[in-house]
Amino acid sequence: MTLDQVTIRFRGPALLDEVTCLIEAKQRIGLLGRNGAGKSTLLKMIQGEVEPDHGSVIREPGVHVAFLPQAVPEDLHGSIRTVVSGGVLQTDKAAWECEHEVDKILSQMQLDPDVEVAQLSAGMKRRVLLAQSIVSQPDLLLLDEPTNHLDLDSICWLEDFLHRYPRAFMFVTHDRQFLRRLANRILEIEAGQIFDWSCDYDTFLQRKEAELEASEKQNRLFDKRLAEEEAWIRQGIKARRTRNEGRVRALKKMREERLQRREKTGISNLQIQEGIRSGNVVVRAQNVSFQYPVEPGQEKLQGVQVIQDFNATIFRGDKVGIIGPNGAGKTTLLRLMLGELRPSEGELQVGINLQIVYFDQLRDQLNEDSTVEEAVADGYQTVHINGKPRHVLGYLQDFLFDAERSRTKISHLSGGERNRVLLAKLFTKPANVIVLDEPTNDLDFETMEMLEQRLVEYAGTLLLVSHDREFLNNIVTSVLAFEDSPGQGYRVCEYVGGYDEWKRQASQRSEAASEAQKKSKQQTQPATAKATPAKSNTKRGLSFRESKELEKLPGRIEELETTLGQLHQQMADPAFYKSAGDEISAVKRELETVQAELDASYLRWQELEELSEP
Repeated sequence: MTLDQVTIRFRGPALLDEVTCLIEAKQRIGLLGRNGAGKSTLLKMIQGEVEPDHGSVIREPGVHVAFLPQAVPEDLHGSIRTVVSGGVLQTDKAAWECEHEVDKILSQMQLDPDVEVAQLSAGMKRRVLLAQSIVSQPDLLLLDEPTNHLDLDSICWLEDFLHRYPRAFMFVTHDRQFLRRLANRILEIEAGQIFDWSCDYDTFLQRKEAELEASEKQNRLFDKRLAEEEAWIRQGIKARRTRNEGRVRALKKMREERLQRREKTGISNLQIQEGIRSGNVVVRAQNVSFQYPVEPGQEKLQGVQVIQDFNATIFRGDKVGIIGPNGAGKTTLLRLMLGELRPSEGELQVGINLQIVYFDQLRDQLNEDSTVEEAVADGYQTVHINGKPRHVLGYLQDFLFDAERSRTKISHLSGGERNRVLLAKLFTKPANVIVLDEPTNDLDFETMEMLEQRLVEYAGTLLLVSHDREFLNNIVTSVLAFEDSPGQGYRVCEYVGGYDEWKRQASQRSEAASEAQKKSKQQTQPATAKATPAKSNTKRGLSFRESKELEKLPGRIEELETTLGQLHQQMADPAFYKSAGDEISAVKRELETVQAELDASYLRWQELEELSEP
């Protein structure tokens, strides 16, 4: 596919201004650009939904293009099979061949064909739409924010699926790890142009930084020379002599060139207002369980607990990430910790002097009919930032909204712009507890990195629900993870560190438990083998050595738990991460060793207790 001298403009400067670009087979293209730069417009133009004002989009004969839009359509109805079958091309294939294609993709994507799409979560609906897009094996697959509303397991699944996808695809994403793993070519839209970097994401970052430095240096030299020529022309009549006419014409050309230069879009100047100092303990949960009241006709849900036996203490200044599958109960856990829900069992203590701001991933706090300035300032002309009044239009410039865009209705904004509006609205309020539910959806990388920096500097408490792995790694000091316990639903487990630390610790914990179980079987197997057939159904008693081991185990477990608590407390201190890298690694290794020994000790204790029972 070729874009030849394409131009498209809605209002203001052209989104794309006489751009030319070639898309080749089997390329994996990451499309980058600021919010509003024209990424979604470019995808729609390639797909054929939008026509350019000038130029042409040339498609090779027989090339099939499929598009996964950013938003899930509200009118999506029917069974999964019906929706996916809608993506089958009308060709000369027999009906059984088309059905076979549908069955194959449903199996690959682990979808139940008979389930009604309307009953699915937003993440599962996007999986169905992806299946609809690829069932006909398009030559070019276009994906606009494909990870939005997906949980971590689904994102990893989609990564693996696209990694094996044999044809070309182009995608827009805010997920840096997703981009890093999949893209082998980067296209960037900036100032109406498409820049082809023809490299992976990490190489792009290095080249982009070098290019920006060179560009800034060149612009400074140009501006210096232009200033010198302006000073010369103002000297008077001698500048207009015949022998200087060429210099005058050159100056006019430089002025025109300077007017044509588009300044790089700035970076959001996010500022978080810190509230009064909260109590030292923000949340303390002891054996907390929660289940929603059972409505008439839903008796089968009686006794089903959303949160089970949850234990945690969150101190002032902690930055806690909450991760888990869609529907596991993350929002319910947040509402419990904020005191909005009362636990069904256990004890929950919410701290004093809490000033909470809440970022809702669905942006329900924004009125679609309000303008940006009305939404942020609640209809007033000023907002108060750190005790000082500021005009709302000046404040909104910090979030990259000029005066014209500030008077635009919320309904006309892109997803990333809406996120910036909600952040601007929330940060007008002082807070000592910030709750963010998927704040990175649709944000451009520059704004996301600025938000990261401000949250790292923030001295208050942060509760962050996110499926962005790099965002979690860069900010949080601990993780509350919803983990599936066979036959018991989800349990919330606490880990020190970010996403990568959680994956590593959870894996080691599982391996340690498996190894301990294997070792215990090996220890008991010889005794079982020597037992006579007459006594094969009789539980043997403890040996002298095992009795002594059982006596010592409770004390050892108590020592290990004490040590583990001390290590967790040490690593929860923000100052800990300012230590030397070797010291941090040593403490983390000690934590893993203690945790593994504790898991094995619990398993051994349970085995010996069972043997000691009559």
